Amino acid sequence: MLPAPSRLTGSDNFRLVTRKGRRAGRPRLVVHAITAEEVAGFGVPKVDPVMTDAGAVPRVGFVVSKAVGNSVVRHRVARRLRHVVRDRLGTVRPGCTLVVRALPSAASAASAELGGDIDSALRRLRLSRDHSETGGAQ
Repeated sequence: MLPAPSRLTGSDNFRLVTRKGRRAGRPRLVVHAITAEEVAGFGVPKVDPVMTDAGAVPRVGFVVSKAVGNSVVRHRVARRLRHVVRDRLGTVRPGCTLVVRALPSAASAASAELGGDIDSALRRLRLSRDHSETGGAQ
C-alpha cells in the first residue's frame, strides 16, 4: 500500500498528467510524469494545490485497463505495481506526479521485470534524485 500523501486521486489530476505530462514507454508499461514546475507553468485553474508544490512528496496513480485481463489479473498487476513503486518512492524527485499505465504484457511479467521497467522509465524521464542533483548529467 502506498502512503496516503503519495496517492494520486481524482480524474482531473490523472487527466492532467496523462495529457500534459511527458511519457516513457516500456515493454510492459508506460509512465506519464509531470513536475510541479510544469503544472505551475500551465496555469490550469482546476488543479490540486499539492501538484504545484515543488517540495511535496511524489504522487503516483495507476491505470490498469481491461485489456490487461480480467478483474483478478488487473488487481494482481495493480498490487505488483504499487509494491514496486512504493520501494522506489524515495528515489523520485520531490514535486513529481506519476501515472503508471500497465500494458497487456504486464499480466505475465514478474515483479522484477516491472521494477526494471519502472527504473528505466524514471531514468529516461530524468526524475531520479541523482538526476536532479547533477542537473541531469551522468
